Amino acid sequence: MPNQLSVIILAGGRSSRMGRDKAMIEIDGIPLIRRIYDVVAACRDFDGVTIERIYSLAPWVTKYQDILPADCQFIAEQQPHQGPLIAFSQGLAAINSTWVLLLACDLPNLSTPIVQSWIDRLPSIPPQSIAYLPQHLHKGWEPLCGFYHQNCRHSLLEYIQAGGQSFQGWLRMNVVTELAIADPICLANCNTPEDLATVVENRSFDLK
Repeated sequence: MPNQLSVIILAGGRSSRMGRDKAMIEIDGIPLIRRIYDVVAACRDFDGVTIERIYSLAPWVTKYQDILPADCQFIAEQQPHQGPLIAFSQGLAAINSTWVLLLACDLPNLSTPIVQSWIDRLPSIPPQSIAYLPQHLHKGWEPLCGFYHQNCRHSLLEYIQAGGQSFQGWLRMNVVTELAIADPICLANCNTPEDLATVVENRSFDLK
């Protein structure tokens, strides 16, 4: 049976450093959350990996309905603002796909060719790995831009039930395969107005 892949776009954080909802910020006239949706929606099935469905995970289910296509499924967080690990656990519980690609909504430099190349490598991931993630030299794993196998569910629930809330703490307890990144700029996110200004400036330079 093919490995099914679902995508969770994580939105609905407090955006306290940005001062407004990051998912709604427009770059080139397109809200960030819609940019992420379009990137993954354009990816294709590959070598037994079937792209099944794209979900938006947030504390509300109506805020982004006018921005995202009708075939996007919405998952409402039951415990809002408890951190991304808790939110992910709730999203994972609603999905039965073999793999889940978890993406923050504020990754403006992602592109379809980049994500497609990651999907193409999924069949080679060792079965003992619970995740396939980029890694920063100093910050550890990048948990909000990578893949999780359904076999992570048991250890995730155990970790949370024991009081854990840190992605890094949980991942250190498990086998994770590194997702090699050719250019780390694809992982840049927009946490602050300064981050956003840098992204916009660099895009303007690239278009010249």
